[in-house]
Amino acid sequence: MKIFFGTDGWRALNGSQINEVSVAVIAQAFSDYLLGKNRTPVVAVGYDSRENSELFANIFAQVLSGNMIKVYLSDSIIPTPVLSYKVLESGCDAGVMITASHNPKEYNGIKFKSEYGGPFSTEETKIVESYLYRSKIKESKKFVTKCDFIYGYIRHTERIINFDKIKESGLCLLIDSMGGSGQRLTEQILKRHGIEAVSIFADPVSDFYGRSPEPIEKNLKPLSESLKKGNYSFGVATDGDADRIGVCLDSGDWLSAQYTILLLVDYLKNVKKVSGGIIKTSSVSDKVRILFENETTPIYEVQVGFKYICDVMIRHDIAFGGEESGGFGYGVHIPERDGIFSSLLLLEMLATSSCKTLSEYFKRKLSTLGQIYYNRMDLVYRYENKNDLLPQLFLNSPRMINGFRVFGIQSFCSSRNIVNGIKFLLGPCRWLLIRSSETEDIIRFYAEGQSEKETEMLLSCGREILGI
Repeated sequence: MKIFFGTDGWRALNGSQINEVSVAVIAQAFSDYLLGKNRTPVVAVGYDSRENSELFANIFAQVLSGNMIKVYLSDSIIPTPVLSYKVLESGCDAGVMITASHNPKEYNGIKFKSEYGGPFSTEETKIVESYLYRSKIKESKKFVTKCDFIYGYIRHTERIINFDKIKESGLCLLIDSMGGSGQRLTEQILKRHGIEAVSIFADPVSDFYGRSPEPIEKNLKPLSESLKKGNYSFGVATDGDADRIGVCLDSGDWLSAQYTILLLVDYLKNVKKVSGGIIKTSSVSDKVRILFENETTPIYEVQVGFKYICDVMIRHDIAFGGEESGGFGYGVHIPERDGIFSSLLLLEMLATSSCKTLSEYFKRKLSTLGQIYYNRMDLVYRYENKNDLLPQLFLNSPRMINGFRVFGIQSFCSSRNIVNGIKFLLGPCRWLLIRSSETEDIIRFYAEGQSEKETEMLLSCGREILGI
């Protein structure tokens, strides 16, 4: 079977594609890669709540051990950021997480983490892929040690988050774990400090209670309804492996990731006074740049994918890196997105203010941060010429879009070095981004304008200029 790694490891259908055989094949390739760099590597392995995840984690660990690689294997279901912190805490050479993150229950996958806890680079992933099917698979349990990964992570958050301030504020957080590996971890951390928190859908189940475990507006009706019935400061939801976050106001209304990013960077830089630059993916609002246009804070823009944020985080002094899909990373924490830590930081942000609810806080901040007019459209496209569309558009780019002059063009390449993303710059807070998915038959259109109507027009223009 052909195994193709995407931007964040491998994702495939559970059973028919990702199974005991394919996991062992990848584990052997991963072992060969590590042994080519270090004769005595150490690896941490974790897994989420999906069907077969624990089985696949055990197989991966045993193949690593069969190659005489020391393995720390989690003794329970864990979030991906907990695995990432374990890599750092124990000085591991790499980490492996069995998860398909926010994808539907039918999928599973494998994420690779580098020694700094963040995702593998494109180059590293390509090398692992080149080792597939080269060596005979070796298995052993000799060098596998099962252990707890969670306590070290909890202690780490306690060195960063001001839990005393949160407790004094009397805030209460509602957490929707969506049946994923976030479980009751956020609640557990808060209750250690006498802070009120309630979790829903906290027990990990492989079908995610019938929802796709992606914390976006259409999936968060249970969280919204629970907020309306209770007395909470706000609510959060974490995805299947708890590295992404979705936020709802205490009123039950959805707070987009675009606004969440603005609130977080404003708090980190202007209130908490954290040093370092800000990283945004190309799909994040220009409001981030405008917020700091009169300051010396460096703003870095990278293509969509947290590994590109991570690449900048490990090379520069960074306060925050964020993507519009709800993945946020912090320089004071780990170079990896973390939904658990983001939940805690949002609570600290609110506690530091005089506001008792996130609705009140957001209303107060909106006058200075400004309104965002952003939208996204995903289009299923199954034709053979899918991978040719964007390279052709890049060579024949329009000079005008919807009556606006194109001031600049940014292009982005896939792991195969093919143009798979083009961003047209049309002025302040006005742009159109078109991306082709590497792993799905989908073309994504993103746009920001200066009104809702303008944004919708830009999305329509995206289809027109692509000719589909």
